[in-house]
Amino acid sequence: MAATKKSAKAAKPATGGNRKFEDLRTKTDDQLSEQLVELKREQFNLRFQAATNQLERPARIKEVRREIARIKTLQTERARAAAQA
Repeated sequence: MAATKKSAKAAKPATGGNRKFEDLRTKTDDQLSEQLVELKREQFNLRFQAATNQLERPARIKEVRREIARIKTLQTERARAAAQA
């Protein structure tokens, strides 16, 4: 009789995403807005490259999209905090 082991996966701490988010928290609202504009421009260029089959790193599209989402989330949190205060 072979006993089957159920391996319990240990939860990995999400250090990578949290570290990036914490880096963004140290920036001012103006810096975040400026970075958001730059990322949106990069996202546009990446979409254009993808459409013309010139994209070197397809994973960069996902990275940029998530970075934009992080900035927008932080801006929303700050706006809500300012509205409550």
